Amino acid sequence: MTDLVVRRPRFDFTEDVPWQWNPQSPAFSFMMNATSIIAICFEQMIVAAVQEAKPLITDPAIAEEATAFLRQEAQHSASHRKHVTALIAHYPGLQHTLDAAIAEYEKLTATAPLDYRLAYIADLEATFTPTFKLMLDNERALFRPGDERVASLFLWHFVEEVEHRSSALVIYDAVVGKPWYRLRKVPAVVKHLLDVIAVIADGVNAHVPEAERQVDARTMLPLYGLRTTLRDRLARTPVAAPPAFSSVPRREKLTAGYRILLSQTPFHDPADEPLPVFADEWFARWDRGEDITRWYTSERTG
Repeated sequence: MTDLVVRRPRFDFTEDVPWQWNPQSPAFSFMMNATSIIAICFEQMIVAAVQEAKPLITDPAIAEEATAFLRQEAQHSASHRKHVTALIAHYPGLQHTLDAAIAEYEKLTATAPLDYRLAYIADLEATFTPTFKLMLDNERALFRPGDERVASLFLWHFVEEVEHRSSALVIYDAVVGKPWYRLRKVPAVVKHLLDVIAVIADGVNAHVPEAERQVDARTMLPLYGLRTTLRDRLARTPVAAPPAFSSVPRREKLTAGYRILLSQTPFHDPADEPLPVFADEWFARWDRGEDITRWYTSERTG
């Protein structure tokens, strides 16, 4: 029997949702807004791929895990769509950006073999636990100062990604079972993801005024961001906004980077990853029936 729990929190984004939902960190605000767009696209692809793979899974326990996994991912996609819809209400042109990003993943679903799509999902999901541990370990700096509706959405999403950290690999192993094939596909996965990020960055730059975003969205692309940083340092140009993780200790960022690289090795098991302490607190509060859609208000009144 799977240990995954399918939760359906009711996030409310009917009121005004600012682009700079964390005004202390415009770069982190943009990164999470872009993550909402990617979540819609990527998790739709996950649902389609897992549905296609399920008839090929012969182990009932893995089939049950697959069902719970795709149900969690479907909830993530639906909730992030509410967030992005609220942003589009402010910046209607972002609808074209969302449509273009979705089209990139729909093309992948239509043209790439199932083995590759399952490898893509397993590769990317493997990076999530060290990435989201870094964020959740620094929740007070990254999320607490911002709009708690948006912060609460990401806290929920990220702890559930930690919860189902092994699901994508379990499904991949049951259907494909080629650890070295998954490794060989990493460059293609990275290229596709960066292409999607470029689509989002161009759309954000085009449709969200610079005065409101305060960052060049293309700095989310590693090479562009590195070139920009080096250029500004050489020219001694003042930094318009600090990097997204400027408040995070350097040692923690290096550790996360190492564990992300380790996650792509053929025999890596996400089940062995160090976990964020915050996740235990989140699950405990959910089990007590507290309002996790207003995480910080609930914390004060609980």
